[in-house]
Amino acid sequence: MVLLEFSMSPLGKGESVSPYVARSLEIIEASGLDYQMHAMGTIIEGELPDVLRVMQQCLEEMSVDCPRITCSAKLDYREGYRGRLASKVRSVEEKLGRPVKK
Repeated sequence: MVLLEFSMSPLGKGESVSPYVARSLEIIEASGLDYQMHAMGTIIEGELPDVLRVMQQCLEEMSVDCPRITCSAKLDYREGYRGRLASKVRSVEEKLGRPVKK
């Protein structure tokens, strides 16, 4: 299983890219993979081919009306572990003895 964190933005489309983020989020939700969106990107959890396919679909959807797109991505592979979107945060909260701000 991997966690894939990525941020994708069209260039030359103005200051707000939320309409493009919303289109990508629809693709991510339709994939059925677990995800968390945050202010600077989205993290999805799944098998490597599945998460890469979702990122590719987001790029293809954005490229329909965006001739230039920037994307940054980060992968975290850990064999045999699932549910790390929640467990990684929970582990830090246990060390702190309190919930973290969400």
